[in-house]
Amino acid sequence: MQKSAVKTFGILTSGGDAPGLNAAIRGVARTAIDQFGMNVIGIEHGYRGLIEGNARELHPEDFSGILTRGGTILGTSREKPFKNEEIDPETGMSAVERIKANYKKWGLDALVVLGGNGTNTTGSLLAQEGLNVIGLPKTIDNDLVETDITFGFHTAVSVATEAIDRIHTTAHSHNRIMVIEVMGHKAGWLGLYAGVAGGGDVILLPEIPYNIASIADHLKKRRDAGKAFSIVVVAEGALSEEEALMDKKTFKKSRLAMPYSIAYRVAHELEEATALESRVTVLGYLQRGGTPVAYDRALATIFGTAAAHMLSQGDFGKMVALQNGKVVGVPLENVAGKIKRVPLDDKMLLAGREVGTCFGD
Repeated sequence: MQKSAVKTFGILTSGGDAPGLNAAIRGVARTAIDQFGMNVIGIEHGYRGLIEGNARELHPEDFSGILTRGGTILGTSREKPFKNEEIDPETGMSAVERIKANYKKWGLDALVVLGGNGTNTTGSLLAQEGLNVIGLPKTIDNDLVETDITFGFHTAVSVATEAIDRIHTTAHSHNRIMVIEVMGHKAGWLGLYAGVAGGGDVILLPEIPYNIASIADHLKKRRDAGKAFSIVVVAEGALSEEEALMDKKTFKKSRLAMPYSIAYRVAHELEEATALESRVTVLGYLQRGGTPVAYDRALATIFGTAAAHMLSQGDFGKMVALQNGKVVGVPLENVAGKIKRVPLDDKMLLAGREVGTCFGD
């Protein structure tokens, strides 16, 4: 058994669920127990469980058979303790104070948090409060800075691509414009990769404000060339050129006034501009569920085992990341509050343009 700076640590999953969470939990816990003799406290439902004191000790049998399972055995929530101003009537403590109290009560030497932007931002803030924190990069959006890839992304791309493949057949049969909305929050990674892999004729991303006239012209040229249907892939954060000029407050107000998601608006705009019949499919939570693909299982395992070694070395205040093929630890403060967007010279974006994909500009 190797020496370790940590005897007992807590682990939680926070934010939206993603394929590979259980594989990452397994990677951290098995390595920590088998190689370093650590005790593992599983905190239920993310930061909410850390606030409310819901946790249980995890044992090797808890990790048996979870490598291939989607979701998370610990449950999750979108609790944001630093934005929670409620004072607990029983203890008189704030959410952050209750977290620190439970951390001490459970005898934790460190905390491992698995999640995306919000999770790691909160982890960074807790580190500033004196807790020993290590983050793991989980999100289907792939929008975390300082890491080339996040686990969960490849599975979501595969699911979205398969959906686009299936919709191709219906589009061909009915000669329609099929508008498919994918997730991705404010970044276009998922839309870009699934759109290119699925042969999208048009791909709309948050990074490239769209001009509906430009898209309509592209679709009309396809029709005139004898191509009776088109696939339009829309990232949920896509925006028009007009919206790109709005200030943040005006943009948010305009989006709140939209009765449906962005794909419905795009479909309506295209029908008016082209006189071609359009149909909408919103993939939604379908992209998060199910069995993680092999890549995400392997990546999550690599990240998890790396986190266990960082625990043993007392290497806190960092997020595990993949940079140029190497697993590294990057300061949580460098990750907090930032979004990794698709650069306009990204190789996948350029490849899409080369094969004739319209990006709405």
